[in-house]
Amino acid sequence: MKFSENWLRQHVPTSADHDRLVATLTAIGLEVEDVASMGDSLDGVVVACIVSAEKHPEADRLQVCQVDTGDGRVQIVCGAPNARPGLKAPLAKVGAVLPGGMAIKPARLRGVESMGMLCSAKELGTDVDASGLLELPADARVGQPIAECLGLPDASIEIKLTPNRADCFSVRGIAYDVAAALGGQVEPLEAAPVPAASAIAPQVRLEAGEKVPRFVGRAIDDVDAGVDTPLWMAERLRRSGVRPISFLVDVTQYVMLELGQPMHAFDRDRLVEPVVVRHANAGEALKLLDGRTVDLDGDFLVVADSQGGEGARAVALGGIMGGHDTRVTDTTRRVFLEAAHWVPSAIIGRSRRLGLHTDAGHRFERGVDPELPRIAVEYATRLILDIAGGAPGPVVEVAREGDIARPGAIVLRRERLARVLGVRVPDDEVERILRALGLAVDTVDTGWRVVAPTRRFDIAIEEDLIEEVVRIHGYDAVPTTLPAGASRLAAPGEGRVDLPTLRRHLVSRDALEAINYAFVDRELLEAWSMDAGAVPLANPLSAELGVMRTALVPGLVAALGRNAARQQSRVRLFEVGNVFAANPAGGARETLRVAAAVCGSAGAEQWGQPERPVGFHDLKGDLESLAALAGARLSFVAAQPAWAHPGRCADVLRDGVRIGWLGELHPRLRELLELDVPVVAFEIDLVPLAERAIPRAGRISKYPSVRRDLAFVVAEGLAWATVSACVEAAAGPVLRDLVLFDQYQGKGVESGFKSLAMGLILQDESRTLTDRDVDGIVAAVTASLQREHGAVIRG
Repeated sequence: MKFSENWLRQHVPTSADHDRLVATLTAIGLEVEDVASMGDSLDGVVVACIVSAEKHPEADRLQVCQVDTGDGRVQIVCGAPNARPGLKAPLAKVGAVLPGGMAIKPARLRGVESMGMLCSAKELGTDVDASGLLELPADARVGQPIAECLGLPDASIEIKLTPNRADCFSVRGIAYDVAAALGGQVEPLEAAPVPAASAIAPQVRLEAGEKVPRFVGRAIDDVDAGVDTPLWMAERLRRSGVRPISFLVDVTQYVMLELGQPMHAFDRDRLVEPVVVRHANAGEALKLLDGRTVDLDGDFLVVADSQGGEGARAVALGGIMGGHDTRVTDTTRRVFLEAAHWVPSAIIGRSRRLGLHTDAGHRFERGVDPELPRIAVEYATRLILDIAGGAPGPVVEVAREGDIARPGAIVLRRERLARVLGVRVPDDEVERILRALGLAVDTVDTGWRVVAPTRRFDIAIEEDLIEEVVRIHGYDAVPTTLPAGASRLAAPGEGRVDLPTLRRHLVSRDALEAINYAFVDRELLEAWSMDAGAVPLANPLSAELGVMRTALVPGLVAALGRNAARQQSRVRLFEVGNVFAANPAGGARETLRVAAAVCGSAGAEQWGQPERPVGFHDLKGDLESLAALAGARLSFVAAQPAWAHPGRCADVLRDGVRIGWLGELHPRLRELLELDVPVVAFEIDLVPLAERAIPRAGRISKYPSVRRDLAFVVAEGLAWATVSACVEAAAGPVLRDLVLFDQYQGKGVESGFKSLAMGLILQDESRTLTDRDVDGIVAAVTASLQREHGAVIRG
């Protein structure tokens, strides 16, 4: 929320200087993010009037202007495209120093003398607009100091609001907090009802149920919409980050910033009564004020008129943006002002689904005072009549009173307040704070009975009132105390490798940890064929972050790709996090996983060995070393998911149970993701990977081990995991390790078969194995492989 400091001070007079005001805002929870001071050094800058403007004899884009300064005339050479006779604009006289440090001196521009400079808003430091001279109102007094004319000095203050403080999306909302903190009072709002001058009262019907419980409108005829927006209003809008557009639009923006109630103005000549508030129809299209056309469905609310039938044509997107067809222009003569209460649940997420972000939607998503619509319409009516004239009709209000939330009474106990804060706040101070915030307060025996104003959606329980008291009273006034009692330290169990150890190990393998959003674009998951069971978000941050991730690797590879696109030739990333899948019983099922993605060279650049690209077996080694932390031995079975490179992907098993996968990305997927380098990745369920047996001390055999190397010819499609399982079962407990050290296909091996060379390491704990023992084990292994898989010893 951005606002003018002078505007705020108009609502809450205070003697606090600028620095104290800014510090107070942050101290009470309205964190100040930025302050832009303006008009501090405009001595020597006055309102001037251009009397004549003639083309410069030596430059096509320059004009030689005779300018009235109020105490005489001076000659100014000006290049602004809007310089013209009769225009009133700021003039920096000779000797003035502008906010940017520019000192104004007599000058000769292409041989013509210039005694000062006509200024744009940017040169005055009041705006970023440098497209032309700042045009001042025709009634501005020539010779008047520009600071006085523009209401300077001032400051544009931007605060960061938490979602629960929707009431501070207005100058008056902020004023209540400032009044409470600085001991002032908020000035009464001059919004007395404007009497009707005509009987025109457009018909309005509510057909959206409890989602729009109040709609207020008013017709105003004979409005001079082409009138210029008053300078004071335009400047307040600019200092609040809003660029003035046209008078009627500016009035609705001004009321929204001052009171917090979004409004819209329709051109009644383009609006067909009656007006209907309803749900959008499936496939209904609406052209918005910004020119884009959006397709709607029943989740959206619209304001419709009766062109083509009662309620047939949508003319505004409810709570978000007006429609293009009924917009007001400078030629509008008949206006229909609208202010409604749209409940947050009916607006949340709708803007983001359409790729929009509007001030109105931002406010309605967080909650707007349901009592504001009539006040806003009356206030806007007075502004329009005072500036542009017109004949207003009666205020039309349609409400479903039973659907409008009313705040209930909350008891704040004196002892509870003291117990929570650890300090006793005087009763009169508590009452002052609550009343200054606009709360209704009655004293009871145990404390206070409080009713929050309708604008304060965040006050519902006693703890909310305690928070209000302490943030205004001051957190610095609360004593610092340490909690009593001994802390209980939770020792990690030995039955699982802890996450810090897993992370440190992957870092030791030359990988960097990445942290990605848990929500992703559904299209990204569809590209990976991983969108099944994706859980959609009810209120996504944007259309590109609409579902919860079903896997870690898509987001991890996207991060890898962004790094690779920025000249990082070797990227090694890993991530530990939850993935989500829809639960048939409702809600979402979370699974903790670890994933890694690598590209580029296998090792860091160095002179000692030739460079080679990272491959499947490099990452397989990293994964096996990770499993070794838990004492796990993994097995791998060939797999062929849609996203994987043919023949370069495997399912990962532990104790015969699939816990993840490892593989290289398919070239088609890499092309779709715009990746120019091969990428290898794995993703593993972390819980089964990290489980380990509790270490127990055992005897170390003092007898020597024996190794026997065997080579078997087996079918080409037979996986090593199947072979190793058969060997381990046949060899029995004396088999200490089994190593595959060669795989061969070619001369001497029949087509369709392969040779697997393996080493059997045998050892007994009670005796030295004899040749007869070893030969018996080898025979058992050979017979088992021959019987179950048709393997034969390679000759």
